[in-house]
Amino acid sequence: MVKNGISISQRLHEALGKIISDTPPGQRLLTEPVLAKQLSVSRATLREAMRTFETQGLIYRHQGSGTFVIHPSQVIDTGLEVLESIETLSKRIGLVVSMGELHIHHTPANEEYSKALSIQLNQPILVVSRVIQAEGRPVAYLMDVLPEDIVPLEELQSGFTGSMLDLLMNRGTPALVSSRCEINAVQATSDISKALLIQRGDVLLRFVGYLNSTNGHVVDYSYSYFLPGYFNFHVIRRVG
Repeated sequence: MVKNGISISQRLHEALGKIISDTPPGQRLLTEPVLAKQLSVSRATLREAMRTFETQGLIYRHQGSGTFVIHPSQVIDTGLEVLESIETLSKRIGLVVSMGELHIHHTPANEEYSKALSIQLNQPILVVSRVIQAEGRPVAYLMDVLPEDIVPLEELQSGFTGSMLDLLMNRGTPALVSSRCEINAVQATSDISKALLIQRGDVLLRFVGYLNSTNGHVVDYSYSYFLPGYFNFHVIRRVG
């Protein structure tokens, strides 16, 4: 429906956008029933509008607690031509990041991991998963899968700050040469949503990476999930 040249949907987005912009970062919005009544729309219509702002990284929903405003003070804006860690990128703009919950476990390689790393099925591998935080909240969830002999457990138990790339580069072995990355938007699983304090099914940007050594072997197979709002990735392409 259009009134005075402005659709109801546009009016809703403008009104909701003003509420979000006027709300201090970290503060909880009114509950959906209250907001829907205040904006004279159904809860289903409101929920669709809120998902747009959530995808833009301006709000996030925490199961059982409500919807909170983010307003990141700084955004990691980077090209994808050169592989760099979140730590390196954040230092460049003065954004303080830290590693949150860390999980390290040994497991036999399943079919996916054996294929990605070009190793035998059931060969021992190391799976390292952790949360990266900025401004007091989780902003990324990272998981690296490596052959067991690439990184000794002691290196991860002492001095590891969250970047497998930085760890390998600083150590110098194995020597790294390139990385292939697959980029897509996915819905958060229950495990990822719990780690990032968002709703299951919320949209995240996912990078699937294959880190290659100079001998042509994949030494690190990784999944990186980024919360919208704190990251702006782009590619500079040559015309022609």
